[in-house]
Amino acid sequence: MKKLAFLFLSILGMVGTLVFGQITINPPLTPLQYVQNIVGPGIAVSNVTFTGNSSQIGAFSGTSNIGYNSGVVLSSGAVSELVGPASSSSAGTINVSGLSDPDLLNIASTTAQSLGIGNISSTSDLVALEFDFVAESNLVSFNFVFASDEYLTYVNTAFNDIFGFFVAGPGITGPYAAPTAFPNGSQNLAVVPGTSTPITISTIHPNLNSQYFVNNAGGTTHTMNGLTIPIPITFNVICGETYHFKFAVADCQDNFLSTAVFLQDDSFTSPPVDLSLLTANGTDTIPEACIGAEVLFIRSECQSSDSLEVNFTVSGTAIDSVDYELAASPIIMLPGQDSAAISIVPIIDNIAEGTESITVSISFLNSVGDTVVISGTVYLTDIEPVTIDESDLQFQCFNDSIELTAIASGGSGSFTYDWASSASDSIHDYVSINENGTFDYIVNVTDACLGTFTDTATVIMNQTIAIDTMYSFPSSCEPTGAVSGIVVGTTGVANYNWTGPGPNNSNFINASVWEDLSSGWYYFSVTDLVCSANDSVFVDILNPPVAAFTVDPLFGCDPLTVTLTNESENADTYIWNFGDGQTSTLTNLAPFTHLYSNSTISPINYVIQLIVKQGQNCADTITQSIVSNICGCTDPEATNYNPLATVDDGSCILPNPEIEAPNIFTPNSDGANDVFFLSSKNLKSLRLIIVNRWGNTVFDETSTDLITKNPTWDGLKAEEGVYFYRYEGTGFTGNELTGHGFIHLVRTEN
Repeated sequence: MKKLAFLFLSILGMVGTLVFGQITINPPLTPLQYVQNIVGPGIAVSNVTFTGNSSQIGAFSGTSNIGYNSGVVLSSGAVSELVGPASSSSAGTINVSGLSDPDLLNIASTTAQSLGIGNISSTSDLVALEFDFVAESNLVSFNFVFASDEYLTYVNTAFNDIFGFFVAGPGITGPYAAPTAFPNGSQNLAVVPGTSTPITISTIHPNLNSQYFVNNAGGTTHTMNGLTIPIPITFNVICGETYHFKFAVADCQDNFLSTAVFLQDDSFTSPPVDLSLLTANGTDTIPEACIGAEVLFIRSECQSSDSLEVNFTVSGTAIDSVDYELAASPIIMLPGQDSAAISIVPIIDNIAEGTESITVSISFLNSVGDTVVISGTVYLTDIEPVTIDESDLQFQCFNDSIELTAIASGGSGSFTYDWASSASDSIHDYVSINENGTFDYIVNVTDACLGTFTDTATVIMNQTIAIDTMYSFPSSCEPTGAVSGIVVGTTGVANYNWTGPGPNNSNFINASVWEDLSSGWYYFSVTDLVCSANDSVFVDILNPPVAAFTVDPLFGCDPLTVTLTNESENADTYIWNFGDGQTSTLTNLAPFTHLYSNSTISPINYVIQLIVKQGQNCADTITQSIVSNICGCTDPEATNYNPLATVDDGSCILPNPEIEAPNIFTPNSDGANDVFFLSSKNLKSLRLIIVNRWGNTVFDETSTDLITKNPTWDGLKAEEGVYFYRYEGTGFTGNELTGHGFIHLVRTEN
């Protein structure tokens, strides 16, 4: 409602008298022509597009406080409304385009929230000019002025009109929209110089960033109530690559009271050479000493294939060859050379001249013949003697971290620090002082030009409170110990504090003596009106109990009887846990036995524990393991084999071997008595030898597996008659069994 009322009053004013100022809006051009107006040397453009109402863009000219005599203006209202004095009209045609922009809304909303000026939920009356461009160097720059009829009434309100300069292309990544050919998004360059804060009427005004603000209330050259000074924009690109640029302006939260951006003609350029001044001390000021500066001329790779002659001029209050030395212009950059440097060497004249300036400039002509200048300035100051301001300190309390400080000034301004007491190489050093006295700490400061200077930081320590002596009295197992601290030099009433492992360790003991304590470390601190001190003392223990015993044997066969010998000291009670579920509490050291009976089928490891106690508060514990085995005969061949035994006790009983032999066999394949073999028992091996009546061996075979391969003679090729046999056998116990006999081989008909 307040803006509509303002519009009504402005219209009444316009009806009365229409006064035109010096700014002129020229006849309309095409979008391409507008872009060609603002683009200067080193820039090639393409794909020009325009969004908005044609009344929102125009070419302006004339002498004004805008700072440019000609250029292109984009407005959230009709640009024709910019003509006239500031008092004659409130520029801002309602719903001139009816368009909005999400990126401008995002910037406006985020900025309003950061300033705490409310919520911006809409933009309107968008106007945007976009184009692709290719730069001949790695640097692009242009100049603009931001102006608004919102000034100053609506500063820090939601009526915070917005504009943006969006660039997209290789090496640029940003959160804002860009054409599909530029998938990494775009960045907004319309920010307060040296910050990331977007420019609006609420970020540049008389109370914030005022160095950029111009109050146009009562101005006669245009209708905007306020504007910025001309602001340069410079950004880096990759020469020869294609980039996209978008100028955009919109109203916020309403569609009245216009905001405009004035772009200087021929200012969107890519300078062939860039200039920077570098100083050895990293500042823009150099003293008349060994600290000099370097003038660096830089050109892009796209231009480095040719020779380039760079003419430069030098100006300022300092005089060449009197206050400094600098090579004469021009310099030549050869093919393949992308940078060149010359040095500024100060001359020490020992004359107090104050601060003098040295400005180095390069210039080139833009497309319309105007001179564009790039310059840099350094300042030359008189050399002053080196002085060191060091810290002299006094303390009344011991301190483990006292900060010493030494700051040098004068000279070249480039210093290095070296504290003799430590490895510190900064203006600060930290020392620990825990005794009274005066302590000196030497610092060496080296000026880059004038050499090394030495100074001393002095610390006086005068702590009066001290703990003179700590006493302790040993404790038995019934807490009977005590501690005491003797304090001297207190100021006012002192507070004491003891902590330790005693039964009262959680209490604040405000006394110099603490009694009825157990053994351990006790920590004592005392605090008076000025400072504090602390110390510690150990309370020993008298003859503590020690648990010890032996077991014999440590292993054996179940049932196992062991003898336990108690070798403990300083105890009056002995609590035994035998590990088999049985316990015993004794009051003497006499040896005794214990029986372990293992009813399981496997060995058992028993852990014997002895707890020895002295009174109710002291104890010691020790353990010992023993093993009860299952013992017996583990040989399966023995008559007394025990399959549950895990340890062989040597009791195995093995049977004697036995052999029986037939005296006749009939090898006629009738299935009865067809082969000759020996029947045996309890043998591990058997050899059978058969000899005919002429003494010739007809069969000899040995076997160690008598179950599956008992030596057997089939006699199929032998004649009837009597044969002699002999055998050799070995029993399970290793005993041998030999014998012989006769066998009749009889052939009968089937």
